[in-house]
Amino acid sequence: MISIKDLYKVGRGPSSSHTMGPASAAKYIIEKHPNFKQVEITLFNSLALTGEGHLTYQALKEELKGKKVTFFTVIDEKKHPNTLLFKVYQDQLLATYEIQSIGGGQIIINNQSVDAASIYPHKYLNDIIKFCDNKQLSFFKYVKSIEKDIESYLSDILTVMLDSVKNGLEKDEDLPGKLKVKRRAKHLFNNKILNETAIQKEKRLISSYAFAVSEENASGGQIVTAPTCGACGIVPAILYHLHYNQKINKEKLIEGLAVAGLIGNLIKHNASISGAQAGCQAEIGSACSMAAAMLAHINGYSLKQIEYAAEIAMEHHLGLTCDPVNGYVQVPCIERNAVAALRAIDASDLSYLLSDSSIVAFDTVIETMYQTGLDMHSDYKETAIGGLAYHVKEDKNGNCW
Repeated sequence: MISIKDLYKVGRGPSSSHTMGPASAAKYIIEKHPNFKQVEITLFNSLALTGEGHLTYQALKEELKGKKVTFFTVIDEKKHPNTLLFKVYQDQLLATYEIQSIGGGQIIINNQSVDAASIYPHKYLNDIIKFCDNKQLSFFKYVKSIEKDIESYLSDILTVMLDSVKNGLEKDEDLPGKLKVKRRAKHLFNNKILNETAIQKEKRLISSYAFAVSEENASGGQIVTAPTCGACGIVPAILYHLHYNQKINKEKLIEGLAVAGLIGNLIKHNASISGAQAGCQAEIGSACSMAAAMLAHINGYSLKQIEYAAEIAMEHHLGLTCDPVNGYVQVPCIERNAVAALRAIDASDLSYLLSDSSIVAFDTVIETMYQTGLDMHSDYKETAIGGLAYHVKEDKNGNCW
C-alpha cells in the first residue's frame, strides 16, 4: 500500500473519479505536451453517461484552457468504466493516451500506475493486527512507524474537513443543476424537532454536518476525498461532532484520521473505492467503515473491536447501488452521507458490545464487497440509467417525483 496521503486529497467536487481524476489527466497531457494545439477526448461508459452532471466536461475545459477541445462519448463495457482517450495534435497527431480514473482522484496512464511506491509491508488487516499484537502497537502507532510525518499532513486535512462543515452550514442557496435541489444542512442544524430528546438532537446535528460537506461537494466547493468526493461528508461529520460537541482534542482526532486512512487504504488496494467500478458500496460503504474504525480508536477500543466496527459498517452496505439522478452527486448521494455517518456510530457501538461474537473478518467482507461490485449490473454503477436514476421522473420544469 502507498501513503495515506494519497487517500486524503484536498480538491473540489463533485466527483473524485469524474472531476478530479479527469482534471489530473488533463494536467498530465499539458505537462507532456505544453505547446499542443488541439485535443480530442473520448469519454467512455460512466464518464460518457454522467459527465455533464459530474462536471467532467467543465473540469477538462478549465485545465485545457486555450486549447481546442473536441469531445466524443462511447459505451464499451470491455473498457474500465472511467476511461478517457486523449488524441493530442500539433499540426498532426502527436500522441495518444488511454487514461483510467480509478477513484479518489487517482489515474492510470496507458496501463501504467502513476502511484508512488508501496511503503506498507502488509496487505491485509489480519496481518497488521498480528504484527501490532506482537509489537504492542495501536493502529495509529503502526501508521506512524511507517509514515513518521503523517501527523502534520493530517492536521492540515482535519482543518479542511472542519472548515467544509462550517462553510456548508452557512449556505442556503439551491445546488447547481437541473434538479434544483435545495441545501438542507443549515435547516437541519437550526430546526429542532418538537420535544427533541438528546439522542434526536445528536442525530440531527451529525446529519446536518454530513449534509453540509456533501452540499459543498455538490456545488464544487473545497472538500477532502474520504475516500472519495461522493462520500466526503461521513468522516468530517463524525470529527466535527467529536470536536465541537464532545470536546475531543485535535491530537486525538488526528490519530483517528490515521486509523480511518489505514482502513480506507486497505479497501482501496484490495478492492475498489470507485462507484463506477463497484457501486456505492465502494464509496459510502468504505467511508462508513473508515468512520466506524476512527470512532472506535478514539473511544479506546481494542484492535479486534476496531476491526469489527469497520467490518460491520461495510457488511451492511453490501450491494448498495450507485444511481445518481440525472448524473448529479446530489440525489440520493447527500442523504446517504448522513445515514452512513449515523450508521458508523452504530457500528462502533456494536463492535464494543458484541466484540466476542464477531464471525466475519474485515478482509473477508472487503473481498466480498469487491466481488459483489464486479457481479453488479453495469446500469447500477454510476451510469444514471438504473435504480433511482431511472425511476425518478422529471417534468419539463425540472421537478422530480
